[in-house]
Parts: sequence; structure tokens; C-alpha cells
Amino acid sequence: MNEEWQGPLEKIDDYRWRLPKSYKSGMRVDGLIYADEKLLKDIRKDKSLDQVANVAFLPGIQKYSIAMPDMHWGYGFCIGGVCATDPEEGGVISPGGVGFDINCGVRLLRTRLTQQEVLPKQRELVAQLFRDVPCGLGVGGQIKFSQADERKILTQGSSYMVKQGFGRPEDILCTEADGCMEGADPSAVSERAYERGKGQVGTLGSGNHFIEVQLVDQVYDPSLAQFFGLEKDQVTVMIHSGSRGLGYQVCEDSLRKMAGCPQKYKIALPDRQLVCAPLDSPEGEVYLSAMRAAANYAWANRQVLTHLVRQAFVHLFRRGENDLGLDLIYDVAHNIAKMETYEVKGKKKKLCVHRKGATRAFPPGHPELPERYRSIGQPVLIPGDMGRNSYLLVGQQGAMEETFGSSCHGAGRIMSRGQAVRISRGRSIQKELEAKGIIAMARGRGGLDEEQPEAYKDVNEVVRVVGKAGISKMVVRMRPIGVIKG
Repeated sequence: MNEEWQGPLEKIDDYRWRLPKSYKSGMRVDGLIYADEKLLKDIRKDKSLDQVANVAFLPGIQKYSIAMPDMHWGYGFCIGGVCATDPEEGGVISPGGVGFDINCGVRLLRTRLTQQEVLPKQRELVAQLFRDVPCGLGVGGQIKFSQADERKILTQGSSYMVKQGFGRPEDILCTEADGCMEGADPSAVSERAYERGKGQVGTLGSGNHFIEVQLVDQVYDPSLAQFFGLEKDQVTVMIHSGSRGLGYQVCEDSLRKMAGCPQKYKIALPDRQLVCAPLDSPEGEVYLSAMRAAANYAWANRQVLTHLVRQAFVHLFRRGENDLGLDLIYDVAHNIAKMETYEVKGKKKKLCVHRKGATRAFPPGHPELPERYRSIGQPVLIPGDMGRNSYLLVGQQGAMEETFGSSCHGAGRIMSRGQAVRISRGRSIQKELEAKGIIAMARGRGGLDEEQPEAYKDVNEVVRVVGKAGISKMVVRMRPIGVIKG
């Protein structure tokens, strides 16, 4: 059992806590934690609050070192961590603030199908998705690309896949950053990364990645739900995956290349996992170029996964794609660093915002939002675990003022994968889920054991915090009826 964290936390209100910079000598800013009393009990059980304090040491950090209510221990940064650095003040980029699975993210599709139409084919649908979507550790896809194609994927992202026939032009408009980060440089990606990513576009992967068939079971804002074309008992599909082996290798390469940067640039760090480099340094620029390429790879991956999901529905229901709907509502990144403009102490600044297990949540009127969503705010997608709910929210002005336009990204683990496997001995997670009306399929038993609902916080409590704190607004809740995992 981990020893409970005993550091100082000052209660701001029921959903915000301050970790004062006096906690550790060298902290440049306070920590700001979003949680209620109940969630805080779990948060105190690991070292993630210390990681919030450690991030506050980074040169050029602005306002706060921030953590969302799904926060838990990660590499360098906690998962659920947000930090913005100013290049004009010696601001740095830290691979630990992006994560290994670069641009791991989620997209949500709406269908024209209802509960009554899908439940009789529930098991068949999950089996069809499992057959049609490659999933599992290291499993390659059936769609092959040449090395020249792969370089185009790294620079063009989703749009390249749509040009190849894997999706619709409107999918691009409903993807964060139009599914492509400018400034990506394929030459900054190592041969080893190319090798690890080879054949993995259009593959789900393992771990917490999933495709989930869901039913809208709660509508919180009827007018916004109608805007999104959603109503109770409607079927939706959520896809969660990232940059696969390529993104992991980009992170590993960058950590190795940056190992000497703290000494070179005289940066004092409390944790070597926070290795970083100034944004305008050669090392920082190379990492950003490679990270952007990996992010584009991830968007391309989710675009092909969307195509495979659409094909599976068409095959099973024997209806045309347009008749079934399967329209993309939005795609959000979870692990990424982006240059964005914010007001700090009355001055507009272009900052590097690290989101590590956090979701962008821009409010109504933000110029980077697609025109169709500018009046209501950015769709924010929060998946839960296999046994509970997922959410569609929209960004609020509070996020721009407090969290650098960010919200939480999921439920957040409270149990390691090893612990989850140990407590599942003698049980069948698959049968337990089926007893709840959820059909689950995975490559091996371990995938379901590691990702069982007990391994996670209750996403309903997590989402309640960001809603009450005014950084995201709840629109609808979905419950799972079928899931495939690696």
C-alpha cells in the first residue's frame, strides 16, 4: 500500500485546491488541482501531487502547474497534467509533458441507429468490429503504405487518409487542428520509429485503447444535444487510439537526446524524468518537429479506424453508409504540446501548452474552432471505463481563464495494471461486463483484466468536477453496450 501524500493543500473552493509554491524550494508557481474531497482521497494515494510540484520548477512556466480530477502518477508529469511555458521567458518543452503515446486521443461518431435496432445484433456487431479492426500489442494493419506514403502521413495527417479514400472531407473539419499540425518534419523521426510504426496505421493497439458502441442514456442540455444531432437511446461509437509504436519511439529518442540538456542550459530539475530543452534550442525544435509528425500519424490512424468502423456497420446492417449516419462529431488529442495564445496578467502571449492526459476545451467564439462549433464551444470527449459512462461536453470560458483551454481526458487510473490483474484472479471480467449488458472482446484475457472498471475512478465523479468548476459543460452521457480492446 502506498503511503498517503501528506503535503500542503489549500482549499480554494469545493472543486479547486492550491499547492503553494512554498512546498518545495525551486517551485516558480503554485499548483492548481481540480478535485472534490472524495476524489482527493484517491489522488493522495500516489505521487502525482509531488509531480505537480515538480512541474512548477520548469523555466518559463506560466500561472500554475495544473492537474485535472483524473490525475494519477505518470512519467515526469502526472497524467492529467497541464502546463504552459513562454518561449520569451526561457520556456521549455518537456517530452514527459506530452507522454509516450503522442496524440493518443478520442473521436466520437453518431449513428442514425437506435437501441431497438442495435440490441438484437449487439453480439454480432462487436464480433464484426473485432474481425474488421486490427487490435492488440504490435498487431499490424491490412492497409499497407510505402515509405513515401508514410512521410506524407507524417506531414498531412488525416487529410492524406481522406484523399486516399479513408473517410469524408467533413471529417477533417471535425478534427482538432484539422487533423494536422504544421511544422512536422519526417526527417526528425528516427529509422527505428519508422520501423516500429510500419504497418500500424489503422490499428487499435493495446492497453486502454478501445472501440466502444454506446447508447445515449442521459441528456443534460436538450438544445445542445439537438445541435449535435443526439437524443436518448441513440447509438454512438467512440474510438480511442494514438500514434502506436512510432509515437512511443519518438518519445524514447527525444528523452535520450535531451538527457544532457538540463546541464547544458543550466536548468535545475527535481526529477530527471522532467528532462527538457528551451523551446528555441536545437534540441527543443527537433523534438517539436518529431512530436508534430507523430501527432499527425495518430490522427491518420484514427481516420483509418473510423473508415474500418463504418465498413463494419455497413457489412452487418446491410445498409448504406449515408443511411447509417456514422458522422464524426469531433476528434480530440490527449497527449500533445501546442503553441496557443492566452492572456497572462493582462498581456497576450503565445505559449507552449503541454497537455498530458488532458483535453483541449476551447469556449464559444474561439477563432481556432471550426465554424460549425464556434457558437457553442468545442466538443469535449471524456471516455470512462468499460463498465460505466462516457461524456460529450463543450468547452467554457472558465477553461480559457484558468486552465489554458483544457479539461480532463477520462476517468483516471487508481490501480496499476499489475494490481488489476491480481484482483481479477478467479473472476471473468468478460462475464461480469456481460451481466451489465456489455459485450466485450479482446485479444487475450489480460486486456480485459488490466482495464476492468475497478481499476479506474468513477468517471461520473470526475466529469462532475470539471462541470461544477465551469471549465466544461455537460451535454450528453453515453453508456457502453459493446467494446473491443487489444
